[in-house]
Amino acid sequence: MIWFAKPDLEELNNRPKNNIGGLLGIEFIEIGDDYIKATMPVDERTRQPYGILHGGASVVLTETLGSVASNLVLDTNFKMGVGLEVNANHLRPVKSGFVTGICTPIHIGGKTHVWDIKLYNDKGKITCISRLTTAIVPVVKT
Repeated sequence: MIWFAKPDLEELNNRPKNNIGGLLGIEFIEIGDDYIKATMPVDERTRQPYGILHGGASVVLTETLGSVASNLVLDTNFKMGVGLEVNANHLRPVKSGFVTGICTPIHIGGKTHVWDIKLYNDKGKITCISRLTTAIVPVVKT
């Protein structure tokens, strides 16, 4: 297991909802030894004017997955992972249903983490492939 402590789905899903992930309906659905999965609805919140999933919404899901994964690997009393760079290739349009993201590590270092995130439609076809790099920084105590 790559996680600092055993992650809890209920805890991940009960975080405050007044952020972009909560507003878009992102829900964590599975945690494995070296991956996490989450879903996001394709609806009026996440579609662009042409009726298909907005690329920016896909990137929100990918960055949410990668950022959460980075912080699950760390002792967040001392360090936290924050987005440094994200890229995404949108491969297939999605009009309705859900997209499911699967996040796995490429590199877990002391100063950066790199995550591979793939999004799939309800039929299991890949819709987006993304990579997120997070910077590992000290927690600022206020």
